[in-house]
Amino acid sequence: MAHDQPVKALVIALTDDAAAAIYSINRLQPDSLCFVLPAGAKALVESDVQPKIAQMPRRWDWILLEETGEFVGCYRALSQALPEMLRTWDVQPGELVVDVTGATPAMAGALTLATLSHSSRIVSLVPAREGQEDDRIDIAGNPFLWTQGNPWDEAASVSRREGCDLFNRGLFAASAKLFREVEARVSGGQKPLYRAFADLADGYDLWERFHYRQAWEKLKNAVKAFDMALVWGGPQGLKAILPLIKANAGFLERLVLDPAPVKDLQALDLLAYAGRRLHGTHDSEAAMVSLIRALEAFAQRQLFKQYQIKTWDVQPEQLPQALQETCRSCWLEDLDGKYKLPMQAQFRTLAGLGDQMGQAFLREWPTMKPLLDAANQAILGHGFEPVKAERVQQLYDVVVRLSGVHEASLPKFPGLAL
Repeated sequence: MAHDQPVKALVIALTDDAAAAIYSINRLQPDSLCFVLPAGAKALVESDVQPKIAQMPRRWDWILLEETGEFVGCYRALSQALPEMLRTWDVQPGELVVDVTGATPAMAGALTLATLSHSSRIVSLVPAREGQEDDRIDIAGNPFLWTQGNPWDEAASVSRREGCDLFNRGLFAASAKLFREVEARVSGGQKPLYRAFADLADGYDLWERFHYRQAWEKLKNAVKAFDMALVWGGPQGLKAILPLIKANAGFLERLVLDPAPVKDLQALDLLAYAGRRLHGTHDSEAAMVSLIRALEAFAQRQLFKQYQIKTWDVQPEQLPQALQETCRSCWLEDLDGKYKLPMQAQFRTLAGLGDQMGQAFLREWPTMKPLLDAANQAILGHGFEPVKAERVQQLYDVVVRLSGVHEASLPKFPGLAL
């Protein structure tokens, strides 16, 4: 008798062919075993099947069906009993094998559907035709073929589209979870592809939470797997989006490996983040908060790169003469004894030093003042009025003008259409 690797759990349909059931159980050597059968076949299990099982499962049970020829009734019984049983047995997605050899058509359909979330293999013994010799087995004097397949290998493309849709809506954690579930269920050859999709979604989820190094590692892993997948063809559409994913990985690499205390790309990332909050998730409050932080980051970058001024630890002597006394009297932190520049003071410092960005800030101030007031009165500011998306967009446009940033230089998350 052929032997497969022992399986975590086996659900086997049985009506009257005990010999086929015995063969399947002994071949698969399940750790947990569930019989699906009509009430009249229960005695058959006890008298003919159990005594001939070479290695008894640690746990076993059965589900009785009242009418094996009626699909809805079969499915109702299975959907009520199986989930709790599999949960008790700690069977994870992809760890279940289903044998439909002894099933009626109604049983087979109901069993396949009810176990779809956990199964990774459907097996069956079918009568062998003349000339068929592969995996041919003689059972009770009759020739059979051992057939097996994984329905998830075909169904995965539907789940992949669902995962891509979640990704495109910015629901990266949910997308990663779905791709991990598909990875667990598909056959071995497809697992690396869905692991890469999960890594991709995890990477962008980490990026959205500013965990740059972890995000970079995830995107690097995904890129390597996608490059390998393209060697074998890969899913349609992958080749078109891969350059953008590689560009994003390169952006994260430069950001992570930048040793400066003020990272050159941080402001760009914050501005892109604000844009995603505004136009992607339509969260005006979060967009406004991140936009103001991006505005400050541009000033911090300019002050440090051009004048070696750290806004969180400034020396009054580094500032223009007109701001030095204000710094000493107003911007001293009593806890650590350091002088810290607030955002407006950062730009006024730049202006006093003759910097173009600072001069642009003074010119834009009449336009910015009401927008910053709106941010201040927002719920995530210091007030009680939801900020309007139009206000955020207006301030976004001002920040782009002040910084001189081109939209093309901002990191752009890909849209998946695979």
